Amino acid sequence: MDTLVRDYLERFGVQEATTRFLNKPQKMFIGGEWVRGAAEEALDVIEPSTTGVITQIPLATIDDLDRAVRAARTQFDGSPWRKLKPLERERLLHRLADLIEANATELAEIESIDMGKSAAQARDVDVQGTIDTFRYFAGWASKLHGRTVEPSLPGDYVAYTRKEPVGVVGIIVPWNFPLQTMAWKLAAALAVGCTAVIKPAELTSLSTLRFAELVQEAGIPDGVVNVVTGRGGVIGAALARHPGIDKLTFTGSTNVGRDVGQAAVQDIRRVTLELGGKSPVLVLDDADVDAAARAVANGMFFNSGQVCDAGTRVYVQRKIHERFLGALIDYTRTLKIAPGLDPDCFIGPLVSALQKERVSAYIDAGRREGAELVYGGRKREEAGYFVEPAIFAHCNNAMKIVREEIFGPVLVTSPFDDIDEAVKLANDSPYGLAAAIYSNDVNRIHTLVPQLRAGSVYVNAHSTIDPAMPFGGFKESGFGKDLGMEQLDHLTETKAVWITLH
Repeated sequence: MDTLVRDYLERFGVQEATTRFLNKPQKMFIGGEWVRGAAEEALDVIEPSTTGVITQIPLATIDDLDRAVRAARTQFDGSPWRKLKPLERERLLHRLADLIEANATELAEIESIDMGKSAAQARDVDVQGTIDTFRYFAGWASKLHGRTVEPSLPGDYVAYTRKEPVGVVGIIVPWNFPLQTMAWKLAAALAVGCTAVIKPAELTSLSTLRFAELVQEAGIPDGVVNVVTGRGGVIGAALARHPGIDKLTFTGSTNVGRDVGQAAVQDIRRVTLELGGKSPVLVLDDADVDAAARAVANGMFFNSGQVCDAGTRVYVQRKIHERFLGALIDYTRTLKIAPGLDPDCFIGPLVSALQKERVSAYIDAGRREGAELVYGGRKREEAGYFVEPAIFAHCNNAMKIVREEIFGPVLVTSPFDDIDEAVKLANDSPYGLAAAIYSNDVNRIHTLVPQLRAGSVYVNAHSTIDPAMPFGGFKESGFGKDLGMEQLDHLTETKAVWITLH
């Protein structure tokens, strides 16, 4: 840990446990052992507020990945995990959730330091969401069952179905919500009896490594959960192609998702893809303007806009457009830009120098294309990967900033006249992850919901996530679901059993 990071941690008084974890050599978790891996090379982990080096993570080799997959396969095929009584799996997952809760502040600080996000938001959203997800799916462990069927064939039969775990699950995690997204994919897999190999994002692996320590402490058998760190283009791609993986679940960009999906389909392997988004927001003229403006800003600039379902395209009925835009700007001014450990931080730095330049390039493109930048958009001069939130007005759907996923704090607005026009504008996108409606007219809301081509529709809010509700997109936003009982079907095989009676 270099001096910049050490001073930053001391300035905000992080827990001793957090500093202790960050100071120790980081290792991968394979087959219940902590290993540096076959390569001597390691990757610097950068703290986004200071640009200082926190620590290093191992760069796994293909041999390391093979070892992790073998450990998961051995545990699935020949050891007791999938044969464990459902109530025992449920008990272990509840124990793991308890340990996450007991270490919630440390995990939130690690997430903030690693990714740059607000530590307060990390605790209230990321870590609490992780706890809730494990508790929700722990309950499902003892409630999975098939069904009996009365056959119509001539003769006497007993016919029933069984739900069986799909096998070894490869989990590829994005950098924006590393702990919580990992939980979305892992908790259900463990509940049904699968084993897993996790590849965290190379930019934000630390919370997953700390989580693996809690997996071991909870008493989950060796080899059930394995964590392999390294570059996505090497280890993530190899995991997608690995013949020892039965099911692949990926969250990330649509471009990378195409490659992951092709690799999985080529070997006829199950795959869930949760990909990019460019979510539309419709603000109708009967909405509470001030409340809608606050909700839109919070939904867009949370996590510095690095959210796959962020409401980035805002279409406002012309009658209230100027009033809404003014309220949106006024409220955005109140959102504090600060390092993630600052208790008052709402907008932290972006995750990396590359992301900062990428977002800034989109803001420049918006200006060139004729959109009016009505608020913010400047790179901050202090150290760190900070970019002010940007609000554009008078945009159209042909503009790059309206068509493409930016993954940063850039919001575009346009007026519309009637509801049919709003629906057309909202659906005019290759993406379909989420959408939002702001209105107090229940008839208009219920009329709009089925017309929006999106996997989630939020009403008078944005990004309301619950482990009991499925999450996943339409169109180029992917297919399959994380969370909810729907996710269980993606992680189980249904076996039909026929018994002839004589």
